Amino acid sequence: MESSTFTDLNLSRNLEKAIEELGFEEPTPIQAQAIPHILEGRDVIGQAQTGTGKTAAFGIPALEMVNPNSKKTQVLVLCPTRELANQVADELGKLAKYTGTRILPVYGGQSIERQIKGLRRGAQIVIGTPGRIMDHIERRTLDLSTVEMVVLDEADEMLDMGFREDIESILSSISMERQTILFSATMPAPIMKLTKNYQQNPVLVKTIHKVVTVPNMEQSYFELKHHMKPDVLCRMIDIYDVKSSLVFCNTKKMVDELVTTLKTRGYLADGLHGDMKQNQREKVMASFRNGEIETLVATDVAARGIDVENIEVVFNYDMPQDEESYVHRIGRTGRAGRQGVAFTFVTAKEIYKIKSIQKYTRTKIKCQKVPSRSDAEDFKASMLEKRLKETIAEGHLGKYVHWVEKIVDEDCTSMDVAAGLVKMMLAENR
Repeated sequence: MESSTFTDLNLSRNLEKAIEELGFEEPTPIQAQAIPHILEGRDVIGQAQTGTGKTAAFGIPALEMVNPNSKKTQVLVLCPTRELANQVADELGKLAKYTGTRILPVYGGQSIERQIKGLRRGAQIVIGTPGRIMDHIERRTLDLSTVEMVVLDEADEMLDMGFREDIESILSSISMERQTILFSATMPAPIMKLTKNYQQNPVLVKTIHKVVTVPNMEQSYFELKHHMKPDVLCRMIDIYDVKSSLVFCNTKKMVDELVTTLKTRGYLADGLHGDMKQNQREKVMASFRNGEIETLVATDVAARGIDVENIEVVFNYDMPQDEESYVHRIGRTGRAGRQGVAFTFVTAKEIYKIKSIQKYTRTKIKCQKVPSRSDAEDFKASMLEKRLKETIAEGHLGKYVHWVEKIVDEDCTSMDVAAGLVKMMLAENR
């Protein structure tokens, strides 16, 4: 039943195009297990932690079965919180880019009048919290008679929050001919009772939860606009004088575009992605290992075979698809007992993903101010000062002192000589 690539699923071209743009080169384990069963119309119980790609596991088949030409609600997704409802709506919105499907999140704390207008315009997929969905049912502003698929996302959390009665009431008001998908991190007795009462011969799919460790790692993120990414990347490479870095992009197209930009600006860069032939990939990797390439830009799948000991910094140029991918990415640096460094570029809409990653990895990711050109110069100066003090502490400066004494005269002090050398060194590194 499992699929090795999204192409194997025989999805509609519009959905495949969106998946390709998002950089989903192959399904995560939970997606590979769940999607084929859901596409067949089976009820599914998915046991999976946050960060395993479960939203796409139900979102892709949901979008595949929706008829965008009908304004009626065909899919209902229940989430425990408005934050999760918004996240699910955002991810499904990206997947639905070329399908014409309307997606509407509804939750407490937002104007119910605005939601009613959205429902009247028509939304094929409605994503909401149980309490607000109940409000719309009671007001008769949400018609569930045409719903063909119901998804309970993070069902255990919904039960913990006291939504059991609301969930049962909502499920009871939808035709038994529907398809019911349930995702939960744990499977306590109340969840099993729910599946027994409201699902028909469900298939159980699950992923094994790994203990996540992120050792010896300095992690930071920068909140910025998308168009700023190339400049900030170059600035960070310059500031830290990085000689070996791995830059992750989500799509093959972005890899090619970024490599072209970096090469144009004089950086020793090349790319790695799934469209390249094996001999091309081997040639690029050989160049990266021997230092001919200092910045390697890659997609997640292409980077799997990379085993290079001296990668100084990992840049998440694009946010990864899921939390597990983040851990795999940053694990490429900090090997052989050295401290690794990972920088992540985040747009305003992606801040919630950083919070999810912190929760998943149980680590703190520091928010840093995007460095200006002036900051870059100050940082270089401080780094030079540090190196200079270390050099002085090492001693053995005799012949260099003699050389400075030869330059110094009544018009040129030792301070002038030192300042001139600092200026020259900083200018060379611009």
